Amino acid sequence: MSAQKPTFRIMKNGYDRFAVDDVMEQYAAQVSFLQRKLELYQDQMVETTQKLEELQARYDEVERAVDVRKDAADSITRVSVQEAHEVVAKAQENADEIVKEALSVARSILLDLSQLYTEAGEVKSDLSQQLTELQKSLDNFKLPKLPDMDWLEETDKQLQ
Repeated sequence: MSAQKPTFRIMKNGYDRFAVDDVMEQYAAQVSFLQRKLELYQDQMVETTQKLEELQARYDEVERAVDVRKDAADSITRVSVQEAHEVVAKAQENADEIVKEALSVARSILLDLSQLYTEAGEVKSDLSQQLTELQKSLDNFKLPKLPDMDWLEETDKQLQ
């Protein structure tokens, strides 16, 4: 079928009836074909609309599930971050306590060392003084004079 306007032969009582009937049959066949095609498209449109509605419902369901999971993940993240902050804070407190204890022990050790140093200085001073006194005593110590050894030999000879 063509989109051109049909032309008919003119006859005694009008147009050629058979030619007009042929064109009308063609138009009727074309209208019938287009109606069937329209019905098919309408059926396809109904099916496609149903599928679209089903997909939209599934999409909405998936979107809700994603939102729920996102909210859960956000909640877990918040809780995890909060717990991490608590752990860090507790660790900081523990570290501060350890440092305080270490400084206290170090201070105690330094005080003990200072006391030992002072005592060692006193002991050194006392020993130095005692050594000086001992040196003086040794210097002042006089050995007795030894007897004459010749005399002892003479006495031995006489006794024999």
